[in-house]
Amino acid sequence: LHDFPIHPTLDTFSFFTVFMCHHIEPRSVGSYLSGICNQLEPYFPEVRKIRNSRLVSQTLAGCKRLRSKAIVRKQPLTTVDLDLLVDTYHTSLMYDDVLFLAMILQGFVTLIRLGEMTWPDNPSLQSWRRVPMRTSLFITATHISYVLPAHKADRYYEGSKLLVQHNNTKHDPYHPFLRYLLFRDKRFPANPELWLREDGSVPLRSWFLRRLGLHFPNNISGHSIRSGGATALAQAGVPDDRIQ
Repeated sequence: LHDFPIHPTLDTFSFFTVFMCHHIEPRSVGSYLSGICNQLEPYFPEVRKIRNSRLVSQTLAGCKRLRSKAIVRKQPLTTVDLDLLVDTYHTSLMYDDVLFLAMILQGFVTLIRLGEMTWPDNPSLQSWRRVPMRTSLFITATHISYVLPAHKADRYYEGSKLLVQHNNTKHDPYHPFLRYLLFRDKRFPANPELWLREDGSVPLRSWFLRRLGLHFPNNISGHSIRSGGATALAQAGVPDDRIQ
């Protein structure tokens, strides 16, 4: 089309890099180049040497400076935000209100991901292996624990035990969790799932985000719960290796 040689050269890789950086985010172009090398290497063994050359590397670096957009990160939830939710929902008799408050408070202290509390909206991605069960729950006077059967970092599906400790703060997750269990066990005594909506379904990600959007602006998302919990631990002096 452009009379370029079929054999990969420094110039063709450099031109392709500039071309792609004008159409997509330059930070993603490196992945494209790696994929191209993977496909071409059986036929052109020197292709990775070309990819790692000074010309191609500096071309990509220059395009990142010229055309990259600033990374927009969501803001973390704060304990003040949680206190506002407690004020809103702690006396509510609506089942889904009680569920939402319990989920967000325990998610904040356990640092679990939104996808580990809810189901994906796409049915093909929903897996019962990732749904926490009511039977794994253990309650004492000082804490509540349950088993997260599988999560993103659990390669062998061994599960992890999550601990929700009682504390003396306004946003203490212990009592809202117990209150949710009273509502849940009364309505669904025979259902095995821990988290259930008032219609008996596992909460979907979109449902949770809609509830979250009723109280916070667009700069707060599902990940804000986990990042907010980690920030709160760091401010409390917890070592970084313990937070990780």
